[in-house]
Amino acid sequence: MRFSEDRLTRFKGRNGAERTVHIWEPSQPRAVIMALHGALAHAGDYVTPALYFRNHDIATASFDMCGHDGKRRADIPDFEIFLDEAELFLQWIRKNYPGLPIFIMGHSMGGLIATKFGLERLRRSEDVKGFVLSSPYYVNAVKVPVVLQKMSGLLARLVPGMKVPVASFTDVLTHDAAITARHHVDENDGVRATELTVRFGHALGEAQKGLAEKMPAWRFPLYAVVAGDDKLADAKAAEAMLTTIDGKLLRYSFQLKNYHENFNESNREEIFADILSWMQPRIGA
Repeated sequence: MRFSEDRLTRFKGRNGAERTVHIWEPSQPRAVIMALHGALAHAGDYVTPALYFRNHDIATASFDMCGHDGKRRADIPDFEIFLDEAELFLQWIRKNYPGLPIFIMGHSMGGLIATKFGLERLRRSEDVKGFVLSSPYYVNAVKVPVVLQKMSGLLARLVPGMKVPVASFTDVLTHDAAITARHHVDENDGVRATELTVRFGHALGEAQKGLAEKMPAWRFPLYAVVAGDDKLADAKAAEAMLTTIDGKLLRYSFQLKNYHENFNESNREEIFADILSWMQPRIGA
């Protein structure tokens, strides 16, 4: 397997669309992580945390989300497809790992999806024991020209497949040179997208609106890690939103020197160990 998965399978997304599921699992898992990847990325990017947690008898399952199935220019019909398919994937997780504690993990855009899923879709759930977020994409750190912001809705309707004019950030996602090299290989091979459409960009912006006002209503245990030197997601905005959550629910970790991808950074083992310590009492005996 390209990303050290134990197996690949498929599940049906919205309207029966086939999605590839990447699975890392011990022989007898005691919990399972439902992982949602970031924009332009793919499920295989979860290989680093997945291998760590597999060594601690926790399975990880992640799927290549809509618009990220081998396309160089990622596109989606609407942001709701991410929430719809997260709901379907949670059903798949429950069917394939019956009775196990579930943790929903999201990085970057996956963190935004997981947050909106927890706020808008998931009611009280006995099996979902908590959420883990890395560099949630609540506010864009990249300054977008005001004229482009104002025109994004119109462009999304008139020329939805047009490329968003943004520079590459591949070299400032992690300080780990080996993982940066892997990202470049993935891009060259068409596994990792390098562009997104204006429809996608507009949908992301719309999904971020009003989120700050909703955050105090968060009601699930949450581990959140924010990167201090993030070039993509606004770290200060994420911290401001996350710290409005009930302190009894939140464990917050701020990593001053990290770039965007905390789970691929040079200090990732320390982060994983802290996440595991947070998970342990929620998994139980």
